[in-house]
Amino acid sequence: MNIEQFRDYCLSKKHVTEHFPFDDDVLVFKVLNKMFALASLKKWEEGDPFINLKCNPDYAQELREEFESIKPGWHMNKNLWNSVYIHEGELKTKFIFELIDHSYNMVLKGIPKKIKDNLK
Repeated sequence: MNIEQFRDYCLSKKHVTEHFPFDDDVLVFKVLNKMFALASLKKWEEGDPFINLKCNPDYAQELREEFESIKPGWHMNKNLWNSVYIHEGELKTKFIFELIDHSYNMVLKGIPKKIKDNLK
């Protein structure tokens, strides 16, 4: 997976926008103004690509135990966020997309029903 594939996949989801809220390095994807994925462009350029994704706490722990490439979220709430390292070669692109879907769906579930209903 490369940064363009990551970006294109995130932007293909409904109601997703991209931002640089912290600086010109950290690319953040939001669904209805709530973060679900982010990545340091500098880290990708340096050959150390990873993405931070929101995750169910129990599932997050399972993933960390099963995969060397998945660690507690760097600079994030360690219970709710994982850092998914791309360069390890351990994770297939399809599985990374599934993790992005999980993050997106977790955030979407937390959006108030009234806001979601107004979008239909």
